[in-house]
Order: sequence, then C-alpha cells, then structure tokens
Amino acid sequence: MASTTSAPPPGMERDLGPTGEGGGGFQHGRPAPVSTFPAAVRPSQTGIWVALAAISMMFAALTSAMVIRQGAARDWGHFELPGILYFNTLILLLSSFSLEMARLPFAQDPDLGREESRGNGRRPAQVLYWLYATMGLGLIFVFGQLAAWRELAAQGLFLATTPSSSFFYVLTAVHGVHLLGGITGLAYVLHRMSRSTGSRPRTALGVASVYWHFMDGLWVYLILLMMTRMNVA
Repeated sequence: MASTTSAPPPGMERDLGPTGEGGGGFQHGRPAPVSTFPAAVRPSQTGIWVALAAISMMFAALTSAMVIRQGAARDWGHFELPGILYFNTLILLLSSFSLEMARLPFAQDPDLGREESRGNGRRPAQVLYWLYATMGLGLIFVFGQLAAWRELAAQGLFLATTPSSSFFYVLTAVHGVHLLGGITGLAYVLHRMSRSTGSRPRTALGVASVYWHFMDGLWVYLILLMMTRMNVA
C-alpha cells in the first residue's frame, strides 16, 4: 500500500534550515530571509550612548541659558576664576591617561582575563593598579572642586550673589555629580575584575572608559566656557 502524507495548510510551512532547526532553507518555495541582526546586543553599550546624549543635552541647555542670561542682564558680573581649576583640569587629563594604561594590557593580550589565563595565574594586576590610580585622581579632582568653591566664597561670591557665580556653581556641581557617577562605575569595574572572568569585565571597562573620557572632554569645554564668559578680562 502506498503511504500518503498530508501537506500542512498554506502559510503554515516551517522555515527549516540545513539542519532542520530553522533560520534558513525555503519558505513557500522561495529562499527564506536570513536575519542580519547580531546574535546579542549588549544593553550596556547602547545605554551608555543614550546616557551621554542626555547629559550633552542637559549641558547644552545650561549653556544656552547662560548665554541668554548674560546678554539680557547688566548685573552679570565677571570675577577671577579660582586658580585651582587649572590644576583640576590637569588632574582630570592625567586620569584619562591612567585609564588608557589600564586598558592597554587588554589590547596587547586579547586572552587576558579569560578563565584559561586565570588558571595559569595571569591576573590583570596592572589593570587593577591603573584603575585605582584613575579613581584616586578622580577623587582629587572632586576635592579640588570643593576647594575652588571655598576660594570663590572667600571672594564673597556665593550661589545667589550674581548670575555668573550662580552658573559657576551649577555647572561645576552638575559636572562633579556626574563624575562621581563615573567613579562609582570604576568601582564596579574593579569588583568585576577581581571576581569575574570572561568578556564581561572587559565590556564593563570599555563602557566606563567611554563615560570617563566624555566627562574629561566635557570639563575641558566647561573650563573654556567659564574662561570666556565669567573670567575677568
């Protein structure tokens, strides 16, 4: 007796690949489309760019408000920027250098930090050292900003003294808070480096580096803005 098989209803054919598990083959007599999306998208890598875009818009709004306020008021008031701000700028630039030194061993040895490397006793001690240095420099910068506020207060300039002093405190405070967030991120990277293996610590370090360098560049922009808009001629 001849065996018969019933065909599935139209539109219900399975899309089978070469191994019969889907993801290729034919569908309705035509080659099935193959997805070109990556197998896995890291949410952290997407989230960091969304966060940086939001921070950029925030500081763009503050800059616009400052320019408009300066042009619309005669009581703007110029003052001498605290000299420690220039020292703080140097400290922050050095912190970006130390962070790149922390990433250098991964660029030189792609296997660094993997489980097989840990089994051979190759712990990323140099990475941890430079990460601690970066965090230390970041904390020095934050304390330097507090010293700048004290120096400005010694001149009799407080948050509500003049429009220019108000924007000085707001800009430096908002940047300082975001930098503290970067220090927290580096602390998380240190935790992952000391407890985890594989690609996750490297991914965390890459995300933290993007954020930290952005904060560095943002501060350079802010110091130049304050020099041109607030500092005495």
